[in-house]
Amino acid sequence: MTDRGLILACSAIGAGLAMIAGIGPGVGQGIAAGHGAAAVGRNPGAKGTIMSTMLLGQAVAETTGLYGFAVAIILLFANPLIGRL
Repeated sequence: MTDRGLILACSAIGAGLAMIAGIGPGVGQGIAAGHGAAAVGRNPGAKGTIMSTMLLGQAVAETTGLYGFAVAIILLFANPLIGRL
């Protein structure tokens, strides 16, 4: 295997591992949505406050998944390691 092939293979594995970062935000957002729905069910008058807080928390949680996605795209398509050969 050439050096280029090894770098591309390791980059593909690294991109796959980086996409594992999408699991955490998915689970966290599901839990937040479930708790938000339960909270609105208990206190419908506070729906606006609960929804805005829940959406802000989900937006913050989603950044982790987006960072993992960005790393995966960089490794696959703009691989900085190839230029070092």
